[in-house]
Amino acid sequence: MIIDCHTHIFPEEVRKDREAFCKRDKGFSSIYKDPKSKMVGVEDLIASMDEFGVDQSVICGFPWNKPDLCSLHNQYLMASASRYPNRLIVFVMLLFSNPDWSGKELDRAVKGGARGVGEIAFYRDEMTSRDIHSMKPVLTQMERQGIPLLLHTNETIGHSYPGKGRTPLERFYELILSFPNLPIILGHWGGGLPFYELMPEVAKGMANVYYDTAASPFLYSKKIYEIAREIVGIEKIFFGTDFPLISPRRYFKELEESSLSKQDQEKILGLNFSRRFGSDRKAS
Repeated sequence: MIIDCHTHIFPEEVRKDREAFCKRDKGFSSIYKDPKSKMVGVEDLIASMDEFGVDQSVICGFPWNKPDLCSLHNQYLMASASRYPNRLIVFVMLLFSNPDWSGKELDRAVKGGARGVGEIAFYRDEMTSRDIHSMKPVLTQMERQGIPLLLHTNETIGHSYPGKGRTPLERFYELILSFPNLPIILGHWGGGLPFYELMPEVAKGMANVYYDTAASPFLYSKKIYEIAREIVGIEKIFFGTDFPLISPRRYFKELEESSLSKQDQEKILGLNFSRRFGSDRKAS
């Protein structure tokens, strides 16, 4: 089974009038003001999944700055999953700046079948200790129910690109230590955090942290697969494409050209996610 744990789809009204939504959200504008920045609907995702043999995909929205925009996107995700219940897994968006609304939205979404939260991202501003503290009730609830959190992380050095956040890695580490039993998926190889798991105390504190491969071909050499396996273990690596940013084909090619065994490749491509967050592990 192949499971893509990191994709994005957008409602038709956003795709048809991106300029209007750029005016409403500066974070959205920073990435999607360029007409070449791809946005797709659920039909495009399903077509890609069929083409490349992807059995299931986690669908995410965008980290909007207002509750009404988050709700609009979350509703689209839920409606899409109802059309393709065996193919799509919903991760909804919450607002770290609005914990009261987020708590209610989480309850509503979980009752409707959502399985996780994310991709939470801070594109224009840094995530702060205050943000983490304000979300304590919601994150505690997620921790108690085993609801995974997908976080956008990125390296803070190297080339610039749209969507490159400024939150330092130690802030993500602070969140992880604050909620040690909360399952967390760090997008984009955790922005380099896997390398710190060479420190025994860091590895211990990140026992419930996983890393996805989203945007890997744009960020790291193909050596990342073997190196991450040696540091964190193959079970902590999840296949994610950030579709439609990159086609699954490029990831398959890199995996095939790596030194990973066929069994390890299969674990990354779906078994790891399925064993940790499969349908038999729905939030309670």
